Amino acid sequence: MSAHPTSGLDEVVHQRHRLGILTIAVESKRVEFGYLRTTLNLTAGNLSRHIAVLEEAGLITIQKGYEGKRPRTWISITPRGRDALAEEIAALAAIVDSLGSRDRT
Repeated sequence: MSAHPTSGLDEVVHQRHRLGILTIAVESKRVEFGYLRTTLNLTAGNLSRHIAVLEEAGLITIQKGYEGKRPRTWISITPRGRDALAEEIAALAAIVDSLGSRDRT
């Protein structure tokens, strides 16, 4: 008996806000914290917690600095993060494929 396609989902990556962070981060070299907060409609504290989880897993890096006199935080996806995102997308595609192969009545 083979494993169900949902067994390929990663608990760290699959959470919708973390999936959103990785998806946005993979589109650019780095993404600014405020942009993520606004785009994902999260509070700063909630976003910080999701970023901490991804950083602890080695999926993103965080860079702090200044833009003019304003402090900024930038997030970049790591190679490990790119791989984890690709695996998550593959697992989601497998789920969609398994549903599409069933007879619909």
